[in-house]
Amino acid sequence: MTTERSRYGLFVSALGAVVLTVSVYLPWYEAAGSTGALLPRHGALLTGQQAIGGLAVVLLVLAGLSLLDALFPIARHASVVPEGAGGAVVLLGIVAAACVVFRMVDLPGASLGLSLREGAWTALLGSLMISLGGLWPRAIPGVVGGEALGQDIWSSLTGWTPGA
Repeated sequence: MTTERSRYGLFVSALGAVVLTVSVYLPWYEAAGSTGALLPRHGALLTGQQAIGGLAVVLLVLAGLSLLDALFPIARHASVVPEGAGGAVVLLGIVAAACVVFRMVDLPGASLGLSLREGAWTALLGSLMISLGGLWPRAIPGVVGGEALGQDIWSSLTGWTPGA
């Protein structure tokens, strides 16, 4: 059996990094209560970049590193992707997911009565895609050249050995 690193997991991680990047610019929160200096009116939307400040930069850096770690092994000219390729994306995705969950649980302006919007959920989806892409099955089972497919199966089913 030959083992080759599956490219699908790396593509899922790269797509998750793009989703995480886009989600930073989507609305994360909506003002449901009284407004303050942060929000000009009732029902105003806050993007992730506006609401979480420095954590948005951290999420963008994590997404960029994940994208690089997922795409470099794919961009190689060799037909076989190395066994450990894209291994860091699991850790990067977990850190990104932890940051997103922290901001979903601990809302930045609790006195403003903020409620979650689609940007926070999209960021969580993107960070989980990064991690799950890194956990994708590492090996694709294959048949080594010269190894016949199905010889042992036939003899075990019928009790008859071909050529005997």
